[in-house]
Amino acid sequence: MKILLFGKNGQVGWELQRSLAPLGEIVALDFDSTEGGCGDFTNLAGLAETIRRAAPDVIVNAAAYTAVDKAESNPDLAHTLNAGAPAVLAEEAAKIDAWLVHYSTDYVFDGSGEKRRVETDPTGPLSVYGRTKLAGEQVVSACPKHLIFRTSWVYAARGANFAKTMLRLAAERDKLRVIDDQIGAPTGADLLADVSAYAIRDARTRPDLAGLYHLAAGGETSWHAYACFVIERAREAEWPIRVESENIEAIPTIAYPTPARRPLNSRLDTSKLQKTFGIHLPDWRVGVQRLLDELRVD
Repeated sequence: MKILLFGKNGQVGWELQRSLAPLGEIVALDFDSTEGGCGDFTNLAGLAETIRRAAPDVIVNAAAYTAVDKAESNPDLAHTLNAGAPAVLAEEAAKIDAWLVHYSTDYVFDGSGEKRRVETDPTGPLSVYGRTKLAGEQVVSACPKHLIFRTSWVYAARGANFAKTMLRLAAERDKLRVIDDQIGAPTGADLLADVSAYAIRDARTRPDLAGLYHLAAGGETSWHAYACFVIERAREAEWPIRVESENIEAIPTIAYPTPARRPLNSRLDTSKLQKTFGIHLPDWRVGVQRLLDELRVD
């Protein structure tokens, strides 16, 4: 099997290089790649030519415009990266009968209510980022052999993430203020990559498995509870934590305005994925604890 991976240096892309390696040959590209083809998602003609030359069996798109707030002032660029380029990938994949794997987000929903969203629930993005990611889903679904994974609150040991930020601030400050009315499930890039590899292996011989799936860690939490978990576990491990637990203040979203609106309810129902592929998704604490252990070793 030949796999063409875009976005190799992102959090998910980095983990995918590991998880996909046993499946076959990987050609991994990023936006600034100079060998192996074009990975620049603003160069649509270059992307198409790269796919034609590589002639992969599977295309995995881990590239995206993920700067949620900046997207509000850069809608055209966000649309090009999140929808325009994926449209090219979908068109070229269909031409060569290749599978296309793509990642989306809980931001395609409006965040209302408290129930977990299933794949068929109505969407209603609140931001430019959410709208462009939804547009990306729609163009990718035009490819007959596609796997779209919607996820939430992605983190990894590589690169910046919420847990790392909380650890840094907890070592510097006497008081923290963290949002407590946005609910979701922190999901590790390693989990996304491992499940993706498993699904690709099965889907290669089962075209009927094509479709949209929700993929997130089990359980749920708020950003405030997430921060408290990270900080307390770090304190137990004797990290240099300065802030006391009672000084981690819970605040509502309206107290921390941002250019882009965030969904309050980011709960995703993953029943379809787990039933279809026969897998179990671990509680979010399992992955976050593993992250902390890895950071501690580093």
